[in-house]
Amino acid sequence: MTSPGEGPRPAAGGFSRDRAAGVGLLALGLLIVWQARALSFGSLGEPGAGMFPTILAILLVVVGLGLAVAGGGPALRALGWAEAPRGLAIFAALAFAALALEPLGYRLTVAAVMLFLVGAVERKGWVPALLVALGFAFGTYALFADALRVPLPRGPFGV
Repeated sequence: MTSPGEGPRPAAGGFSRDRAAGVGLLALGLLIVWQARALSFGSLGEPGAGMFPTILAILLVVVGLGLAVAGGGPALRALGWAEAPRGLAIFAALAFAALALEPLGYRLTVAAVMLFLVGAVERKGWVPALLVALGFAFGTYALFADALRVPLPRGPFGV
């Protein structure tokens, strides 16, 4: 039992959630470093395509290693699954976004995903969800496509 003001105690002899997350981040970072070997690293004056992913992956490895070594918290087996449906809904929304981006275009896909996430997952009401979804979809499109000149997919009717 923890007293007020204390965080959760480390898992006694078990694998904690923090350690599990650390091992996962460590593995992901190592995989990215391994895959980034195929890209040219370049130099600080002329960075190659592999510089940014490699540096970020090394940071991920360092953070993952720190969590894996020093991570405490409750045991992994104490993890509750009450939020699993919500996590699966978010995963499904992201999978939809990945599959729909090209055929529907950036603005329609982002608007649909944001409407679902804010309206259905966060249960914020449909009028605020619609306003957030449209504002986010068209605002980020204006920022990236118009201001920064990043080519984003246009869907049917040029939207």
